[in-house]
Amino acid sequence: MVRDITEGRSTRSIAVELGIGAGNIWQNTGIHYDIAIDGMPFIAAISDERPYIRQTAPFRKQQFDNQAEPGEQSLTGWWLRSQSSFHYGAGIKFYEPAQDESLRFQFNKSKGVDVWEKGQVTLLNDTTQVSTSSVSTSAAKVITANDGTDDIFFIADGTNIKKMSLSTDTPTVSTYTLTTSPHTLDFLAITSNGVKYYAADNARIHTGNLGGSTNDGHLYDLVGPVASVTLGYVKQRLIAGTKAKLYELESTKATTPGGNALPTALYTHPSTDWTWSAIAEGPQAIYAAGYNRTSSSIYKITLDDTTANSLGFPELNVPTVTVDLPVGEQIYAFDVYLGTYAVICTSKGVRVGVVDTNGDISYGPLLFSDAACKSVAFRDKFAYVATTVDGEAGLIRIDLTHTVEDGGLIFPWAWDLVASNTAVGASNVAFLGNTDRAGFVVPGVGFFFEKNTEKVPSGYLQTGFVRYNTLEDKNFKRVVGRGDLTYGSIAIQSRDEDDTLYDVITYSSAVGTPEANISQPSVPKEYLSLKFILSRDASDSTQSPIFTGYQLKSIPATPRNRLIRVPLFCYDVETDKYNVQIGYEDRAYERLGQLETIEQDGDIVTFQDFRVGETFQCLIEEIEFTSLTPPDKRFTGFGGVIQLTIRTV
Repeated sequence: MVRDITEGRSTRSIAVELGIGAGNIWQNTGIHYDIAIDGMPFIAAISDERPYIRQTAPFRKQQFDNQAEPGEQSLTGWWLRSQSSFHYGAGIKFYEPAQDESLRFQFNKSKGVDVWEKGQVTLLNDTTQVSTSSVSTSAAKVITANDGTDDIFFIADGTNIKKMSLSTDTPTVSTYTLTTSPHTLDFLAITSNGVKYYAADNARIHTGNLGGSTNDGHLYDLVGPVASVTLGYVKQRLIAGTKAKLYELESTKATTPGGNALPTALYTHPSTDWTWSAIAEGPQAIYAAGYNRTSSSIYKITLDDTTANSLGFPELNVPTVTVDLPVGEQIYAFDVYLGTYAVICTSKGVRVGVVDTNGDISYGPLLFSDAACKSVAFRDKFAYVATTVDGEAGLIRIDLTHTVEDGGLIFPWAWDLVASNTAVGASNVAFLGNTDRAGFVVPGVGFFFEKNTEKVPSGYLQTGFVRYNTLEDKNFKRVVGRGDLTYGSIAIQSRDEDDTLYDVITYSSAVGTPEANISQPSVPKEYLSLKFILSRDASDSTQSPIFTGYQLKSIPATPRNRLIRVPLFCYDVETDKYNVQIGYEDRAYERLGQLETIEQDGDIVTFQDFRVGETFQCLIEEIEFTSLTPPDKRFTGFGGVIQLTIRTV
């Protein structure tokens, strides 16, 4: 039977609800309800015994420390992020150590600072330029050498060959006397066997003593002019690459006025526009790298131990490819260190690989991809690569002792020495003989070398963005740095997502290292980075402050939600504040079931409080129903009070 709800039940009829329901919104008309939830209206049952309660919903979980060692996760109150070492190098955007343990020791970028000693950061040594009259051409090349008396930089500077020794920071540059005088061709490549040098221009290969006696001679005629030459002294033999051909040369062959004729090529690349760019050696093989317009490869040349050449050395086998780079990436320099690590400098950046027991090379992704890398030299546990550093000529340093990720080929790296106020990248790098002092060529500008003890005026370290593994906004409030401020100072800046920097505090011996408030940015942010600027001592330029770490304190900026608990009448028959009766038998049970169905769906619903005109979205947290005796005694039906708890969203 169809019932007209305006007439009530066929028996014991009482006025029913009159109102307008539009989706999940209720609008009062004839009956004055106090509350509506998802379009269901109710009369509030508020009393001293059943109060209306409104409170802030919990917005932070209790921290639980399940780490093996105590740390910032053991503390309560603030959200914390700390770092106390940076020896895993640069390259991260976000500092999220919970995602990867190695991130605890990484940062975004640095300049002018040494990050490689675990637990501290200090300023690097400054660089100085040799006079432009000493080393000036864009074609300059440099290698590490010792002339039998001094540690030297051996330099091919345009049409001249020079050597440079240093007394503290004062260079002594002398020019070798060449057989052809004046020599009018630029030198394109140089190498050494430790006693003799080998230098190639576009017509001949020269040789002479590093010790400086006048004995330069023409070793080979290249039948030039040739566009490019590369030389390498590897496994007691001289290898040359030119005109797409590789040659094994006799390094001890007598010189002649015009140079000896080249022998039969060891290998000719099928691409006529191929350029050989590097010669290197590993324990099992000699390597030759090169490129053309679209491809670049490293060839492995193994030794035939069963057959000796005229010098008594094993014959070289036919070269085979061991490395192919992605299309469009060209190898500019390549070398192997300690028989294990293969550093590949390319037009895209630098890669590091490892050499296996067969002499094959597996290489990793680009570590540094901001600029082309042109040359590599090694010292101790590091590789130093000539490139562009923040728009200036300089070096990046790679730590070869460990990888950032276990089992991977991503090695720690950071910017290193820089030639300030230069606008082109460095093209060659070498060390002063057996010392740890590096030098590098800046094409068209000159030669720069590391000062003996003087530090750079200032340098910085910039952390990755801190976001606490959540996209919610935070209020970044305080920071404290740690270090030794006996010399110099450390300034702290905050950095937002637009790379805008804000001053926070400057530490010095007079100020100490107090905790400082972060006043900018003044609004909540999803993430924030810090920049630490180290400045050398004002009275002693050889002294640097020591930065040992920091702690950042934040609180979540998540909008606060409310928990609201409101008692609602749920009887078959009810009376509004104007004494208008509404309802019918079994109405209470039906309405409770409807409300529980809304709760079961778990969806966001609309809450309306007609007493104050408030409407908002919410989730039903809890429904508690207490059955009480119907107030009019006429019905034996189901009735009572609902305690409704909701959470605003």
